[in-house]
Amino acid sequence: MTAPNSKRCLGPKVYPKVPDGGWGWAVAGAFFFVEVCTYGTLKSMGVFLQDLMEEFGESNSRVSWIISISVFIFTFTAPLSTLLSNRFGYRPVVMIGGFLISLGTISSAFTNSINEMYITIGIVSGLGYCLTFLPTVTILAQYFSRRRALVISAASSGESLAIFAFAPALTTLKVRIGWRFCLVILGILQASVIGWGLLLCPIIIEPKLVKEDNESDKDSHSLKEQQTVYELENEQTRTSISSGVSEDSGVTSLSASNVDLRTAGADNKAPVEMKVQDKEGQEPSHPTPVKEMYEVERAEVEAGPLKPSSSKLLDFSMLKDGAFIWYSLFGLFATLGFFAPQLYIIELSKSRGVEPSMASYMLSVMAVAEIFGRLSIGVVLNKVSCRKTLVLLGCVVLLCLVLVAFAIVWEFWGLVVCCALYGYFMGTVGSTHIPMLAEEDVVGIQKMPSSIGVYVFIQSFAGLAGPPLGGWLVDVTQNYGAAFYSCAVGMGLSAICLALVGPAKSGMCRSKSRNKSRSTEEEEERMSQDNNQVDFLEMDLASEDSLVRRSVDRDNSSVI
Repeated sequence: MTAPNSKRCLGPKVYPKVPDGGWGWAVAGAFFFVEVCTYGTLKSMGVFLQDLMEEFGESNSRVSWIISISVFIFTFTAPLSTLLSNRFGYRPVVMIGGFLISLGTISSAFTNSINEMYITIGIVSGLGYCLTFLPTVTILAQYFSRRRALVISAASSGESLAIFAFAPALTTLKVRIGWRFCLVILGILQASVIGWGLLLCPIIIEPKLVKEDNESDKDSHSLKEQQTVYELENEQTRTSISSGVSEDSGVTSLSASNVDLRTAGADNKAPVEMKVQDKEGQEPSHPTPVKEMYEVERAEVEAGPLKPSSSKLLDFSMLKDGAFIWYSLFGLFATLGFFAPQLYIIELSKSRGVEPSMASYMLSVMAVAEIFGRLSIGVVLNKVSCRKTLVLLGCVVLLCLVLVAFAIVWEFWGLVVCCALYGYFMGTVGSTHIPMLAEEDVVGIQKMPSSIGVYVFIQSFAGLAGPPLGGWLVDVTQNYGAAFYSCAVGMGLSAICLALVGPAKSGMCRSKSRNKSRSTEEEEERMSQDNNQVDFLEMDLASEDSLVRRSVDRDNSSVI
């Protein structure tokens, strides 16, 4: 792979094709730390659940609204994030997002009510999460093709490492300095996103074979032109004989109209006329389409590198795609099980008789298993030959069963096993459900920038309802296991929707192939009609030539 043709270290990176590496490794490193400061921090907030309930005298459902609002803003403002990225570029949007994350987390340490935390962590930090995460994962997907699933899965393990480190560290730290100073430390750490955003250099794909392809097309055109020139020269010889006998016979005008119809009916005859005119010593009146096309493309190549086409990053026309609709519904219901388990697992463990000092390690078990899940799913997706959505479907079904097991297990080691299994399958699903949009099984890499904003936007409503729904069930039943039932129901519905993505995609492909074959048949029918018209004119021309020959023979006989 050739090195990027860049004048500056942080300027646009130009490649002849998708590099599958290069500067993409720096972008992958930036995405790793973005995951630490976004999802990793957000899922570690369950450590402060009991402290906030005691500090502000609020219930589970009221406190859980902090995470819920943050997740909702995170996902609901995805269209805003994509539009800003399209207008100003990925780098400034991510840097502004890093500033908002840090500002919201630090300011939440000085709040006096739960309503104020709804604004600081919920709205301000939530908006920062969106402006930071989505542009980073989008540009990372553009740097990789063959290794995309593996690289994104490995880079997204920053979330799991953050949970693994933050859960015991924050539990110990809040005992010594209090939860407020812990939030200040987290906010300072999140400010590093501003620096990581500098590494998000735009990528430009500049194919090198454009001119060679044009030359091969020109060669094929020239072969066709030579064959047609031979036919046209014979036709013109025949026309000159007709016009030399009698100008008022009508044969000349008919021959001329025949040529005019042919040139009007097919644009590719223009190069033939130019060659014939050059042969007779005449200047062509206009350049040929082939030559003009070649000169334009050659000028574009000489002018500079090819710029990528500017696609809309917010395109609600994607909702016309049946496969995308079912996949969006999958994301909508699956989000119900993405955040509530991490929020309630510590309190669930305490209610099942686990020591408070050991309960925080349940999050660490989840995090370690999630790392293995993210790495293994990347390897599997790179090697499977079947539809990748089927692999994702299997992981979703198993994740649903694990969520049900949380509600019926009461022993310490049983909870540890459930946490390990949940973390593993959560890693497989969480690291692939957004990058899976780039696969042809769903929408494809060309439509991914247009669809990612709409997809995450649809997810936002489940993110808003998930944690409060679990908290409400806990307050009603006085059992933390009830929150996991709601997650299991949402995950089961998401599995049904994901299973329908494949049939919807196949139906769309069949309809497109039918439309294509129909258009091909219409084009062939139109061409056959044009050929019949030309054959009819040639028959008329041949009959008139025979009349001319008869008149010449008659004159010769009279002279004799």
